[in-house]
Amino acid sequence: MADRALRGMTIGAKSMETEEGVEFAERMSVSYECPLGHITTLPMSVEAEVPPTWECPECSQVASLRGEEEQEAESPKKAPRTHWDMLLERRSIDELKVLLDERLEMLRTGEIYRERM
Repeated sequence: MADRALRGMTIGAKSMETEEGVEFAERMSVSYECPLGHITTLPMSVEAEVPPTWECPECSQVASLRGEEEQEAESPKKAPRTHWDMLLERRSIDELKVLLDERLEMLRTGEIYRERM
């Protein structure tokens, strides 16, 4: 049985295809530099849109395009609305105080517990 085994090849690990006739996309090198001075150079397609930032593989900080001036600070983003913000759109603080007092009284008298049963 050992004489029929394939030698020198692992199953699924290597491709038997050659690169003959394959036309690779035209590439350019793009360099990024992080605040700690690590420089990362990546090959990218000439047709690709180059991102302004890239995560540094050494320190995980945000690296910017090398040679580019500091980009303008992004405009402050609108904070997401919280449940409290949405509640205040529907009710005033005085209305909420009245509702809270009513529910607390129901809890103290045991009405809320009986509602669930």
